[in-house]
Amino acid sequence: MLRLAAHAPHRRSRLSSNVRPPLTHFALSASKSHYLRLVVGVAAIAAPLLHCITDAMEWFQGGFSPLQLWLNYLAFLPMPWLLLGIYAVRAEELAPSALVGALLYGVAFTYFAHTTLFALQSQAPNYEALWQQLGFTYTVHGAAMVVGGLLFAWAALRSRALPRLAVWLFAAGLLVNLGLAMVPAPDILQTVGTAIRNAGIVGMGYALLFGSASREA
Repeated sequence: MLRLAAHAPHRRSRLSSNVRPPLTHFALSASKSHYLRLVVGVAAIAAPLLHCITDAMEWFQGGFSPLQLWLNYLAFLPMPWLLLGIYAVRAEELAPSALVGALLYGVAFTYFAHTTLFALQSQAPNYEALWQQLGFTYTVHGAAMVVGGLLFAWAALRSRALPRLAVWLFAAGLLVNLGLAMVPAPDILQTVGTAIRNAGIVGMGYALLFGSASREA
C-alpha cells in the first residue's frame, strides 16, 4: 500500500503531462487565428482606403504625381493578398471556388502594383498615357481582376461567410469597372467603381475584426 501511495502522485503527474500539450496546442492555434484575423482585417481596411485617397489625389491634380504614385504603390502592396487572407480566415466556410477567385484577383493586383512603378519610371502623366503604353496586357489583367473578384463574391454569397452588403458592394464595384471599360466614358470615372469595390473590401475587413456579429449584416 505504501508503494502504491508513493507512486500515485507520479501517475497523476504523467496524466497531467499528457493533458497539457493538447491544451497548449489549442491555445497556440487560437492565438495564430486571432493574429491572422487581425492582420488581414486591418490590411483590408487600410489598403483600400489609401487606394481611394490616391484616386482622389489623381482626380484633384488632373493626373499622376510622384507622391500620388508612391502612395498608390504602398496601397497596392497588400492588395494581391487581401482576398487570399480573407479566404484563409474563413476557409472552413468558403468553397474552393473562392480560393480560385482570390488567386486570380491577386495575380491581377500583382501586375497593377508593377504598373505603378512603370508609371514612375516612364513619367506617365496620367492613366490614359499609361494605358496607351501597356494596352492589351493591362486589359487582360483587368479582366482577371473582374472574373476573380466576381468568382470570390459568388462563393461568399452562397456560403454567407461574409456580410452580404459588403460582398454585394464589392461585386457591384467590379461590374461598374467592367461596364465603364466597355463604353466611351472618361477613364477617371473608373474611380467610381473602384470606390464601391473598395468599400466592399473595407466591409469584409471590418467583419473580420469585429467577429460573427457583423457577418450577418
